[in-house]
Amino acid sequence: MSESGHSQPGMYGQGRRRRRRRERDPGPPGQNLSGPSRDRDYVPRERRDGSEEPTGPLLQKTPIILAKPPGERSKPSAPVSVTPALEKPIMLIKTREEGGKPGTAPDVAPSTSSAGTAKLEREGQRPTQPVYQIQNRGMGSAASGGAVDPVIGQTKLLPPEKMKHSIKLVDDQMNWCDSAMEYLRDQTDMLVVGVIGLQGTGKSTVMSLLSANSPEEDQRAYVFRAQSQEIKERAGNQSSGIDFYITQERVIFLDTQPILSPSILDHLINNDRKLPPEYNLPHTYVEMQSLQITAFLFTVCHVVIVIQDWFTDINVYRFLQTAEMLKPSTPSASHDSIGSSGVDDASEYYPHIVFMQNKARREEFCPRNLKKMHMAVDKLMAHSHLKYKGTLSMLDCNIFPGLSRDYLETEVNLFLLPLMENDGEDALTRAGSGPPLFSLLPGYRGHPSFSSLVSKFRSQILAMSRSQLSHTILTEKNWFHYAARIWDSVKKSSALSEYSRLLS
Repeated sequence: MSESGHSQPGMYGQGRRRRRRRERDPGPPGQNLSGPSRDRDYVPRERRDGSEEPTGPLLQKTPIILAKPPGERSKPSAPVSVTPALEKPIMLIKTREEGGKPGTAPDVAPSTSSAGTAKLEREGQRPTQPVYQIQNRGMGSAASGGAVDPVIGQTKLLPPEKMKHSIKLVDDQMNWCDSAMEYLRDQTDMLVVGVIGLQGTGKSTVMSLLSANSPEEDQRAYVFRAQSQEIKERAGNQSSGIDFYITQERVIFLDTQPILSPSILDHLINNDRKLPPEYNLPHTYVEMQSLQITAFLFTVCHVVIVIQDWFTDINVYRFLQTAEMLKPSTPSASHDSIGSSGVDDASEYYPHIVFMQNKARREEFCPRNLKKMHMAVDKLMAHSHLKYKGTLSMLDCNIFPGLSRDYLETEVNLFLLPLMENDGEDALTRAGSGPPLFSLLPGYRGHPSFSSLVSKFRSQILAMSRSQLSHTILTEKNWFHYAARIWDSVKKSSALSEYSRLLS
């Protein structure tokens, strides 16, 4: 009894000591599932030597196995993430307004050029570049990750707004108008074409055909309004001041009122309109208006077209030379450059001038008569600085296929347009020659059709060289401000004032 009594407590005491030793010394990792320091990389079912764990109530719970991703199993100290592994990393890119470039620290300041460009883009400004370069730049910034408003991006890609009719640049009171500013852009690839001529020579019609219309359209739909039948019957003028029109090809056309117009003079006399105080006689005021407009075109245009309806009026050439003499001087970058060179004419700007013989007759297309016309214009313009030769040729249009280039010894910028009329039997009937002998064959006119000649003339005008108007390259908006300053200087010119005093 005593032995059994002593043995039972000893066995129970020995079991308690084993359990306590096991709790204090958990052994190899993975054996104690409830311990706070277990490692989750091992399976807690067996010992390393292959011996089984003693059965007990603790082994009946289902174990929870947490495995690491394969790439992180070599790093035992890395924390375990419950987020599933991603194949591609996530990159967070900041906008330009928030700071520097993507991937840089916030305290690192961006470069000066990138900061200036970002500031210009936020303010909606662009450097002076052609339209297509501005559009490509906007697309590039959007592709590079910069924050670009989609509405602004679509606006930049839209084509320029098309004008439906001409607007006033200078009104009938000779005052400057600002309505043309909204159609201009910040780009430099432009061509400015102006026109002058006597009353009824067809200036508005020719400018409409060069800009936006075709001969087949109704003249009432032309962008520059031509003379109506009522105005023709009372010998009036349709245009007044200077009209402005710009095409989608960025070509600016300036249509003007007739020079030395008798209808404007008649209007001044009959309506008792008050003249400016510096003019005493109405005819002096009309002539000075014409000189102001012509001198203005000689300063702000690349090409000036002089339209006549018969060959030739000597007074027109005298008027052109007077306007050239009174033309305001071209602004220069510095006065020292002119003084050091010693040649003032080298810094002066002179446009290309083209003589248009409108409503030409059949005999004027004869090569012999054409040669005489070229020689006459060359002698009349011999002492002029205007570029009146070397940029336009009727021989290049294949109008006279049998003539060689050396036939015209002195070729000037002269082009002939026939009377605008419909093709077919109606034109021959109006000419008095009756119906053609063979109805299936077209009637011979001695020149190509009016439509083909207008197309060839337009291609040569648009292909003319675009010289620099001032000492800096002008954009369309800069040209508008430059033209406004030139018009103001023309109206206040001391040379023109002195000339008007000589006339009175």
